[in-house]
Amino acid sequence: MVTPGLVHTPVTPFTRDNRVDFDLYGKLIEFHLKNGADALALPMHAGESVSLTDGERRELLEFAIRQIGGRAPVIAHVSDAGTAIAAARARHAEEAGAAAVVATTPYYWTPPPAMVLQHFTGIGSAVRIPFFVYNAPEEMAGTRINADLALQLMEKLGHFAGVVDVSLDWQFMVEIVDRARRPRPAFQLLSGAEYMVSAAAIGAKGAFSPLAAIAPRLVRQLYDLCRKDQLFEARAAQEEVAALRQIVRKAGAASLKAALRAMGRDCGEPRPPLRPVGEIERGQLTDALGAMPALRAEPKGW
Repeated sequence: MVTPGLVHTPVTPFTRDNRVDFDLYGKLIEFHLKNGADALALPMHAGESVSLTDGERRELLEFAIRQIGGRAPVIAHVSDAGTAIAAARARHAEEAGAAAVVATTPYYWTPPPAMVLQHFTGIGSAVRIPFFVYNAPEEMAGTRINADLALQLMEKLGHFAGVVDVSLDWQFMVEIVDRARRPRPAFQLLSGAEYMVSAAAIGAKGAFSPLAAIAPRLVRQLYDLCRKDQLFEARAAQEEVAALRQIVRKAGAASLKAALRAMGRDCGEPRPPLRPVGEIERGQLTDALGAMPALRAEPKGW
């Protein structure tokens, strides 16, 4: 069973003509590995997964696994609207050497709970490696993942490893940790965002972090304190991370890439239909980052 720990979710660099920049992607992977990543999950939504072709997603995954060369686990994001498509991606990920796969509810479609369960069962049944479900109800319309669904999925899949939760729904997180760990003590709850103090208080043992690309030392400090249950001591770092999240959340992947450019790690612009951050907005974002004392200790450039 893979124990993800602190999982970095890298962006996908593009060239000026919107092709995947694999040279820069290799450089980015090395940055994450030397700056605190216990594992990498890719390509997640922060990596503009929904703007990539199926072939590009597979090529990115294969490239990353070769580049990493066993130095850290790779969690493959295989979500799709179609069950068969996501299952095929999961099989490819296992064959390519991924340590685990992760998937969210179907894009666009809003199937009832029984069909969501069937969707996840179809994906998980396609592989033998650990399978994680990604719960992001504010991003994904339709049926919410709840404890009952997770328990049913657990009965169907012996390698259903856990939930990556972005909801910050305390009732859901408390219920799933309590109920799922009774039959399966190794069941994992991972925070899907950098609000780690609240998740750790409930029992989360890992986290997915897009912001680690900007402030890997701050995110690592926060994670390590939470992992040691030093939650009071973690509050200052949590407040800094929350402030950083507010700065970059407005334009999603576009803001994340603008912030990386401000930190000296230019990964290009987002792929259409996402709009690049404008010059005025970029200047405001750069000024906001420069005003954060916590970022002064972060690496500049590669």
